[in-house]
Amino acid sequence: MSKLPKTLLLALALAVPCLAQAHSEVGAVGGFISGFIHPLSGLDHIAAMVAVGIWGAFLGTPAMWLLPVIFPLVMAFGGALGVLGVPMPGVEEGIAFSGIVLGGMVLTAARPPLWVASVLVAIFAIFHGYAHGAELPHAANAITYAVGFVLATGLLHLAGIAVGLLIRWQWGRVLVRATGGLIAVTGFAFLFGFL
Repeated sequence: MSKLPKTLLLALALAVPCLAQAHSEVGAVGGFISGFIHPLSGLDHIAAMVAVGIWGAFLGTPAMWLLPVIFPLVMAFGGALGVLGVPMPGVEEGIAFSGIVLGGMVLTAARPPLWVASVLVAIFAIFHGYAHGAELPHAANAITYAVGFVLATGLLHLAGIAVGLLIRWQWGRVLVRATGGLIAVTGFAFLFGFL
């Protein structure tokens, strides 16, 4: 099997959601493992985090590496706000809009200046981080939990980059943009309560 199908299969396997939503902590309660599983257990988180990687790859260097670094750094800040219980309205809506906007950017092949892309990614990262921090299991060690969810987020970004790199081929551009459309539709589904 060539490298391309293996990479695509890995990206798709990472994108398959579990049945549980990321916003209801069930099962493993602990530090690192619980934090690592959290972003992988909700389609809303998966969609947005993969979209960051895809959009970064679509924009090319340096965005391909900068956006996936900005997201977890700012997400950690949002997580701290959630752990501290700082009130933040519209968290679920912000997470849904992240899928809509980031997926829409990929779908429309939007190429804004790097600073605009960075600000958009950072804003959405705060909402995702806040959700992780606010739902930190009481028995979890906050530091190891944060390390787990940041690592899982990074892996989702890498899966997105792998998908985004398919733009090198004409069929890949179509697939990447269609994936952006699917992510945007997923965001709308979460916004209107269909998922």
